[in-house]
Amino acid sequence: MPAERPATDPASVRSGRDHDVVVLGATGFTGELTATYLAEHAPAGLRWALAGRNRGKLEAVRARLARIDPALTALTLLEADSSDAGSLRELAESTRVVITTVGPYLQYGEPLVAACAAAGTDYVDLTGEPEFVDRMYLEHHDRAVESGARLVHACGFDSIPHDLGAWFTMQQLRSSDPVRLRGVVRAGGTFSGGTLASAMGAMSRVRQMREAMVARRGKEGRPEGRKSRAVSGRPHRDRTLGLWLLPLPTIDPFVVARSGAALDSYGPDFRYTHYAGLKTLRYAVGGVAAATGLVAASQVGPLRRLVQRKAKQGDGPSVARRAESWFTVDFIAESAGRTLHTRVCGGDPGYSETAKMLAESALCLALDDNPSTSGQVTTATAMAENLVARLQRAGLRFETVG
Repeated sequence: MPAERPATDPASVRSGRDHDVVVLGATGFTGELTATYLAEHAPAGLRWALAGRNRGKLEAVRARLARIDPALTALTLLEADSSDAGSLRELAESTRVVITTVGPYLQYGEPLVAACAAAGTDYVDLTGEPEFVDRMYLEHHDRAVESGARLVHACGFDSIPHDLGAWFTMQQLRSSDPVRLRGVVRAGGTFSGGTLASAMGAMSRVRQMREAMVARRGKEGRPEGRKSRAVSGRPHRDRTLGLWLLPLPTIDPFVVARSGAALDSYGPDFRYTHYAGLKTLRYAVGGVAAATGLVAASQVGPLRRLVQRKAKQGDGPSVARRAESWFTVDFIAESAGRTLHTRVCGGDPGYSETAKMLAESALCLALDDNPSTSGQVTTATAMAENLVARLQRAGLRFETVG
């Protein structure tokens, strides 16, 4: 169960801070997209700032944002470095919410998580790295519970469409019986260099990832009187969707299962399985071959570095390319003889929609009346109803198909 905020809620302390939201990593491709989204959509009066290592690059980003809103010529710039604990402490203590796009998170992320947990500062990131999330739970969840900080990982395409899509489905289903839910993702777009670096790093650390997962399970325990699990699937053809399904070993099913463990609305026995959906058997076989090759390459240092150089971190596709990109996640829930089909869909998953999801997550934590939680929590646990409403207004679709 998610921890409630402590009796001495530090919200009053945070309200006196200089900033509502700070974007760390604003000079990177996705970081600047996130800052651009805030420049275009942040409510009047939001006190926000940009942070990064290089002031010159921050000034260049601010100048571009000022073309959107001339008032942003006065936007505050903060110098902070993931290798400088003091600068991260000052950053965390200056704001109510920190957005970070600085990855791979397993390499660069922990000092900021530690600073936010200590300062009672809410935190959102884009990580899709299971080992990082589990290690942050082990090291910083308890401190965040004490301080009132909400540490919300995976606030981009990993894992908002899946986590909030599952939550949306369960609200429509409203079953008190066991539920079997499968999520099927399809996308047309370009992955980022940061995503590739994180994925390759994670695949090269299978043993360490497993150790962190086991240690977390031992500490976290299970919900009392209920079950919530991520269940491995098998390749098969889905008659409901007319697609070939391949099990997708990402962070998403673990996030969904944690929301299921925290929320009674998921019922007494909730099981979630995560797939990629492909139209033909030929594509399915090709997908398996590509995934197998990527896993093999991740185990050999020179090959891993060669693959990562193909998609440089900090680079991204053109506006035109992003405009052509899309994603859908279909959810099929089965419970007590009843079947429900829902869907979440949007535009470019790797960049434009990810920046939107990340920015709206931070705004939701900073401005909305959310459930009382603290510690490491999922998006569905921390702010599901409010964040779904925000994302719907921002153009993402959550819908019941049948």
